[in-house]
Amino acid sequence: MLTLLFSYFDWWQILGFIALGLVSGVAAGFFGIGGGVIIVPCMLLVGFPIQHAIGISIVQMIFASVFGSLLNYKKGLLDLREGVFIGIGGVFGASLSGVVLHFCSELFLSLAFLLLTAISLYRFATKSKVTQSLSPITNLYKKRAILVLAGAFTGVFAISLGIGGGLLIAPILGYYLGYDSKKVVPLSLFFVVFSSAAGSLSLYQMDIVDSRLFGAAILIGLTSIIGVSIGIKLITKASANTHRVALLWIYCFAIIATSIKIFEKALL
Repeated sequence: MLTLLFSYFDWWQILGFIALGLVSGVAAGFFGIGGGVIIVPCMLLVGFPIQHAIGISIVQMIFASVFGSLLNYKKGLLDLREGVFIGIGGVFGASLSGVVLHFCSELFLSLAFLLLTAISLYRFATKSKVTQSLSPITNLYKKRAILVLAGAFTGVFAISLGIGGGLLIAPILGYYLGYDSKKVVPLSLFFVVFSSAAGSLSLYQMDIVDSRLFGAAILIGLTSIIGVSIGIKLITKASANTHRVALLWIYCFAIIATSIKIFEKALL
């Protein structure tokens, strides 16, 4: 793999991929996200088209989400019986991501990513925790139906923008099912396992991700595994306020970086 990488990228780019993998891995373990909110803006800043930035983000998510979910399961934090239904929905929704990326323009995708990130920033800036409904659904069949629908809805939009979907599915789980944050984060990360795998296959079938991008994504994904283990350890030690402030800073970075690229393209 190294030979392939060096045929496409120089030393500085490869070191940048490694650093990006570590940071995105910490974000995946700490926030239950796929890391795309970090990776996509960084890829845009160094000159990658947004379709390629999203492709790299989705492929690398497989590594971080699988490893993080295994750690969460060993710690008893992940309920596989509920996670499977989220995953089924995620596979269905994410399988459409390649079609979305193929037919949507770069400007449209950039604006959609910016809008989605801004909405998430507003939600986390105005609320310190996931809002729970007064009467969460307890019926087993209704609960499973909501898990599948939430996975499908989140998968088609989030994977198409390269952000995994963990941050979108969290409020759905909290509001309709009454899950607390300690249950939401592991389920969100487990959802990313299914959505990122289906999304990667869809991108490959639509010829959006080639061997060059796969090489970069695999390197970022492998190094993100180290970051995931760090992030999961940090979440057990960090206070709720520290967790929230750190996420707000990540959102601000993503908004600024994406806005810069949109402004640059508008001037061309």
